[in-house]
Amino acid sequence: MSFKPLYIALITVVILITGFKSKQDDSNHNYTLINESSVYTAGDAITLVFTFTGSSDVFLYCSNSYGSLILKPEIDNSLKFEIPNILSDKSGILNWELHSDSKRNSGHISILPKNDIHAIETYIGPPSIEAGDTDYTMLVTIPTDDLDNPLIDSTKVTVKHQFLETQKRDNIYTKYGIGYKNLYAYEKSGRMLINSECLGLNSKEFDVNIVPAIPTDFTISANRIHNYADGNQMTTFKTSIIKDRFNNVVSDGTFVTFFITNTSGYKEETSGTTIDGIATAKLVHPDHEDQWTVKAYIEGMANSEVITLNYEQAITDFEVSFSEDHRTITVGPLQSFMNQYIPNGLHVTLKIYKDATIEHQMIEQSIDGFAKFKLNKDRYPKGRYKLDIEAAGITKSFADIRYE
Repeated sequence: MSFKPLYIALITVVILITGFKSKQDDSNHNYTLINESSVYTAGDAITLVFTFTGSSDVFLYCSNSYGSLILKPEIDNSLKFEIPNILSDKSGILNWELHSDSKRNSGHISILPKNDIHAIETYIGPPSIEAGDTDYTMLVTIPTDDLDNPLIDSTKVTVKHQFLETQKRDNIYTKYGIGYKNLYAYEKSGRMLINSECLGLNSKEFDVNIVPAIPTDFTISANRIHNYADGNQMTTFKTSIIKDRFNNVVSDGTFVTFFITNTSGYKEETSGTTIDGIATAKLVHPDHEDQWTVKAYIEGMANSEVITLNYEQAITDFEVSFSEDHRTITVGPLQSFMNQYIPNGLHVTLKIYKDATIEHQMIEQSIDGFAKFKLNKDRYPKGRYKLDIEAAGITKSFADIRYE
């Protein structure tokens, strides 16, 4: 005889009896929240009270945006859960869920901020904006109560600002605890002073710099004590007062680059930064007759017209003398446009050729109107050489110099 059908029947009966008993137990458990209000003010003492039948072995799970806690009840004729300050001091929605062995109830309460303002958190940026009607800074304000909760939405905040002779007041209203105002730049440069007020409480003063806009094109000029190419004096380049399209003088420190192109197409540059809208830069005169074309740039923003500068030859001729063995070469006297000795530092170049191939190049600077070269026997042995001596754009050649 098989006992399998009998076992199956017994197990089925046990399951049915257990399930019926469980349903009877569930029906004997009931929990009801009896608080008259579901809306509280931050800082209030909040106690959730439940009437109950059945087991008191329960706990309350509470959660808001600041965290979660599990609370055990005080048991009397009811279940009392005292919400701790860490949750009751924060405005917003507090969700709760009552857990028992057989039941789970849930709900929420609303905690509103206090009606009294304690502080205004205020933020502003950027701290510098460009003159005109497109750039702006944003003021963000958060009025809070003494528990650091943002006040209720639609709280009025007055934003005040002063610029030159202008003073303005604008009312804004908070949303999600925050109020903001875009403050656009004026066409003049200067400093804008800003503060906010809410329910009689004022924030501290903030300031925003309205800086000049992008520079516009400008002119340049050159100043020099003479127009001779002496390789010594300085030419000073200067801009006009550089302004933006609203006639504001550009900020001090604006970088201006002067590009100089000479007759041979070689380029040089010098630069300066603006003070009171004017930039200056210097460059030493060429050492030979030349013509410069000069143009200035504020990179990516503005530029000047082209000016032309001519430099006359200062040294028209010079002498070259050799020692008895030709190994000491003296160049000079080097005399300028009034027959004065040129200032120290003029470059004199000696190029040495052998069999039509350049062997070496030497550069010396003039001292007291002369430059000297000495050719070492080990470096330049016995033979015939060609020498080219160049100074101030003038070249003198000596085709057949014999060294023993």
